[in-house]
Amino acid sequence: MNKHLTFAVGLTAGLLAGLALHERAHAAASDAPQVQLLIEADKPGVVINKNIYGQFAEHLGTGIYEGLWVGPKSKTPNTRGWRNDVVGALKKLQVPLVRWPGGCFADEYHWRDGIGPRAKRPVKVNTNWGGVEESNAVGTHEFFDLIDLLGAEAYVNGNLGSGSVQEMSEWLEYMSSDSKSTLANLRRQNGREQPFKVPYFAVGNEAWGCGGNMTPEHYADLYKNAVSFLKTPEKSKPKFIASGGNDHDTKWTDVLSKSITWNIDAISFHYYTIPTGKWEGKGAATGFGEQEWISTLANTLKLDQMIANNKAVLDRNDPKKKIGFYVDEWGTWYDVEPGSNPGFLFQQNTLRDAVVAALNFNIFHAHADRVQMTNIAQMVNVLQAMILTDGDKMLLTPTYHAYEMYVPFQGATQLPLSIGNNPAYTLGATSVPGLSASAARAKDGKVYLSLVNSNPNQALELNLVVNGDSFSAANGRVLTAATMDARNSFNSPEAIKPQQFKAKAVDGKLTLRVPAKAVVVLALER
Repeated sequence: MNKHLTFAVGLTAGLLAGLALHERAHAAASDAPQVQLLIEADKPGVVINKNIYGQFAEHLGTGIYEGLWVGPKSKTPNTRGWRNDVVGALKKLQVPLVRWPGGCFADEYHWRDGIGPRAKRPVKVNTNWGGVEESNAVGTHEFFDLIDLLGAEAYVNGNLGSGSVQEMSEWLEYMSSDSKSTLANLRRQNGREQPFKVPYFAVGNEAWGCGGNMTPEHYADLYKNAVSFLKTPEKSKPKFIASGGNDHDTKWTDVLSKSITWNIDAISFHYYTIPTGKWEGKGAATGFGEQEWISTLANTLKLDQMIANNKAVLDRNDPKKKIGFYVDEWGTWYDVEPGSNPGFLFQQNTLRDAVVAALNFNIFHAHADRVQMTNIAQMVNVLQAMILTDGDKMLLTPTYHAYEMYVPFQGATQLPLSIGNNPAYTLGATSVPGLSASAARAKDGKVYLSLVNSNPNQALELNLVVNGDSFSAANGRVLTAATMDARNSFNSPEAIKPQQFKAKAVDGKLTLRVPAKAVVVLALER
């Protein structure tokens, strides 16, 4: 049945006051646009793989050391060397999967450097990121300790660039073998009796760039050679991931999906959102104007067409959909914070980043038939991070809050929706849709609705129709603020966080008001 819902929205008085002060300068006396949203609850789609909400931790800056790992002897409260505060916060995101050890670092990482007594491990130089010393204190066993603490799955990235087929093969044997082989016994000697679970294993990273500057044809041959020797017990065989393209390039997807006919479960893809669209002079993480707001959103929305283009290639070459499309690096990339090491890629995180994250979630949901994993870059202290740390201090970023709000979509069943009268948000020559939305029926049986208002100046009024179900209320949260670059700091760690957003049908009519520059996630209630 169709059910028209009218919503009376409850927001905290303080948040409303702040928003009112900001919007008064923009709104004049005009009414908010009236948008029509139809959810077809009677036509369930594909399951949204929980791994769409995967994370990424690379040996880069303070992303692992200091941000996550302090060592078991540290005065900072920790479990087996991993910070209790950071791990506790990440567990609330229900992190499904973590990619490690890179990134560009993966193709210079030699796994034997990271096993055995930590005091005896070789100290190397991290030539990709800052030229700093790499102590190898975090290696295979430590990483799997983190995986165990988070209750997540492991995505291990092998070294094809500077390593060898033998090295990758022996690493997999070390991690996964239940035999009495020398390598399996070495793992036991180092403290792990049972094999580690390695559900995902990638053969190299960014082969087109830092992973070796290869052509797709050359990489495809190397992949086929390498994967022939990557053997595990059948019950422990990982999904093998090939290093794919980036940006608008579909050639990598085409070549790999045509020439690799076995032992390929997915092709990776990387895309970073840059306000200016230029690697030289990307734009500031804070203190930006509205032009940088809209250009960032416009650039992140390009990923939708990039995925569609690559899916079309896969549908042609792999009509049975055996190959997944993993966006295993994505996120915002700005100029580094002034005074920080440029090789550490540390940047602040604002409301803009939360909006970018939510827009991308909605894109991934729409392509969930092929997009079965994504990994934001990165988990702590690097690029679009969930968490920032400074010594013993920790704060949650707006991106963290977006991830936490979207937890119900993990493993949910996508529901088709359509938006009528969606207003364009336009500034100069740049225009983006005013509203982005996604709906799904979660494992708890409830229908969840996510909404993103891209316009930083104007609220939207949403008239909702649901086919195949009946609802009388909705409850959820909204993430918004008075300024576009609202952020949390160590002096004010809760300046921006989700607020309660209650809604209830009134006479089966009218609509909920979505604030400007806001992310909303609601559960529809009967």
